[in-house]
Amino acid sequence: MRNRLELKKITRSFEDGGTERTVLDKLDLEVAECELVAVMGPSGSGKSTFLSIAGALLEPTSGDVLLDGESIFGKTKQGLSELRLRKIGFIFQSANLVPYLKVKEQLLLVAKLSGMKKAQTVERAKELLDRVGLSHRLNAYPEKLSGGERQRVAIARALMNDPAVLFADEPTASLDASRGLDIVSMIAKQVKLQRKSAVIVTHDERVLPLCDRVLFLEGGKLIQK
Repeated sequence: MRNRLELKKITRSFEDGGTERTVLDKLDLEVAECELVAVMGPSGSGKSTFLSIAGALLEPTSGDVLLDGESIFGKTKQGLSELRLRKIGFIFQSANLVPYLKVKEQLLLVAKLSGMKKAQTVERAKELLDRVGLSHRLNAYPEKLSGGERQRVAIARALMNDPAVLFADEPTASLDASRGLDIVSMIAKQVKLQRKSAVIVTHDERVLPLCDRVLFLEGGKLIQK
């Protein structure tokens, strides 16, 4: 299977009170198609920095990130923005839905921003919402949804642009145990069904059995125990 996400020798350093601090130290990662990888680590270990670099939101001091074999560096801001729209789907701790848009419109906005053909977008939005069990909530506003429903909308929205890679940042943090397991189970199912690569940053040990690999961020590197 091909790797849809690759991080090669990623280093991120910065100055802190006149001392250079290295957060990520020649970090390597390959995530194969259909694979869901969990990344764990204590506060301050660099998980947010790792996720920002992997998601093309932050530039490393050195190293490279490849999405479907395409380097994300050396691009203009516009080029990076277009790459994120085409290749990356984000799912956050809070669903971050637009409060004045209905469920279906949340997905259609992503389609519009990524330049999808209008004729395809409505059907794709309906199909994705059906897959996450929300076909009956197409016209509901976020305030009318439960926490679990909002996260399911966020999963469908993240998949709308048919990205190569999904990144989930503590997606179960605001949910109870049962809903949290449902959400990660749904992410795992969609990753395999749509042949994506996915990385979930989490503190929730209950969801780890649903992941294909569990890595720990220690000393600026990812370690499998």
